Amino acid sequence: MTKKNSPTLVDRDDKALFRAAMQDVAPITASDKTILKPLKPEPVPRRKSTCEQFCEFDTDTSEFTLEIEAGDGWSFIRPGVSRQTLRRLKRGYWPIQDSLDLHGFTQEAAKRQMEAFLNGAQKRNFRCVQIIHGKGLSSKDRTPVIKNNIGNWLAQHQIVLAFCQAGPENGGGGAVMVLLKAQRLGENKK
Repeated sequence: MTKKNSPTLVDRDDKALFRAAMQDVAPITASDKTILKPLKPEPVPRRKSTCEQFCEFDTDTSEFTLEIEAGDGWSFIRPGVSRQTLRRLKRGYWPIQDSLDLHGFTQEAAKRQMEAFLNGAQKRNFRCVQIIHGKGLSSKDRTPVIKNNIGNWLAQHQIVLAFCQAGPENGGGGAVMVLLKAQRLGENKK
């Protein structure tokens, strides 16, 4: 038996047809070629450091708003982070690795202290920290100024995944537990 359309016969026929079709075609000389350079990609702006991101926001024009009422537990979780993570934070799954006490600071000084504290905690690879802001009982009009702002400040800081009011054993309504992003290997090694 002979195979009618064997690959070698078809290949030979195709090559012969191609050569016959191309016999009158002259190759283009190299001097007629235009070499196109690929377009340069659009520049990508460098990522701002954590400090630049944190210092940039203004408390009055904040896009984040957290409702805080006296006595109520309040919390925040970054979009994309599971609710289970927030539940674990509330239950003390991560041990507190460091704490900052903001009693007696003005708003601006408290913001600067918190920024330095969070940046330092991230450099030391801490995951869970506590920030004591107080209840505002000794402030003018007994209004918790720092407590009312700390939630917005934390929500705008990119390394903060979640935070919640501390349990009674850790300061209750006068403190927050903050969960920070885990630092990737090789990050911040200079």
